[in-house]
Amino acid sequence: MSSASKISLAATSLFTAGVIVFVHFQQKADQAAMHAGVVRDMEQQRVKRERQLDFDMQRALEEEYKREQNVHSSLEPLDKASSTTPTR
Repeated sequence: MSSASKISLAATSLFTAGVIVFVHFQQKADQAAMHAGVVRDMEQQRVKRERQLDFDMQRALEEEYKREQNVHSSLEPLDKASSTTPTR
């Protein structure tokens, strides 16, 4: 085998090995990035569930307080309130 063919074979082999190593490490990096994305998504879902539970609890408390107290909406006209005030 001539020296030019040996150099060509060695260069091709090194290039192929380099590509294989690069692809291997690139796949590991992509896998780590995907795992981080999954962890981030799971955390966002957990926070969303907690906020929804807090919202539901606040809504239930509001309903309970409305049942226990006479509360009127600030958007409703105060016709009833003004007609029940005593006049002198």
